[in-house]
Amino acid sequence: MMGSKQNARVAAVQMVSGPRVEANLTTAARLVADAVRQGAQLVLLPEYFPIIGAADADRVRAREAFGHGPVQDWLAATARQHGIWLIAGSLPLTAQAADKMCNSTLVYNPQGECVQRYDKLHLFGFAKGDESYDEAAFIEPGNTPATVDTPFGRIALSICYDLRFPELYRGLGPVDLIVLPAAFTETTGRAHWEILLRARAIENQCYLLAAGQGGRHENGRLTHGNSMVVDPWGEILDRKYKGEGVVVADLDHAHIAEIRESLPALAHRKLR
Repeated sequence: MMGSKQNARVAAVQMVSGPRVEANLTTAARLVADAVRQGAQLVLLPEYFPIIGAADADRVRAREAFGHGPVQDWLAATARQHGIWLIAGSLPLTAQAADKMCNSTLVYNPQGECVQRYDKLHLFGFAKGDESYDEAAFIEPGNTPATVDTPFGRIALSICYDLRFPELYRGLGPVDLIVLPAAFTETTGRAHWEILLRARAIENQCYLLAAGQGGRHENGRLTHGNSMVVDPWGEILDRKYKGEGVVVADLDHAHIAEIRESLPALAHRKLR
């Protein structure tokens, strides 16, 4: 872990991505710049920020080899340009199987260096009425949980459906911040999104930064949005319900320490 932890202003970007990578990067650039103007030192992009195509196969075709590609080059340049920590929600990267992709989060430091990669562990499956999703059909799951150490503390990396598995965060903790880029469906998001986000922050006594896709996409899919910053007490500090935008709040280590001291639930744990 790095030395003394610094407080930070953190931001989550909400998008309604479409099938054209270049257009999505232009939108992301504008929203990241907006977050930086508001003082953000760490910015989180949503899941699939560079592409949500007409079909799952469109994302597979857009995958890049890890280390270089139009999206990764843009991420490095953007982090360097603004001098920020940039967490790239998720993007499609090459998998071992020729017909699949990895759904991956990449973390860039202010020098534009990729310092961590996390491949989504839990693959979403849902079927109700005419609505169905099967990520295992086109995504190769990761096998290693991941954190990243920054001047602002230790950050737990996760993507969308991971939110439903509290043991993931328990195994990574204690952390100062959980990041959760997502493209939650409107059906599941309306029922569970806010409840799960606040629960993960409360039980881990840390901040949580959630960046969602939020609106009607060109392929007809409706995503829930409701991007937010949650503090360790479960309070929502900022949120954006639908459409493009950013949410911004301050990560305060004294607040984390105060909550953990007054309610030492992490120290009281019996099962580890």
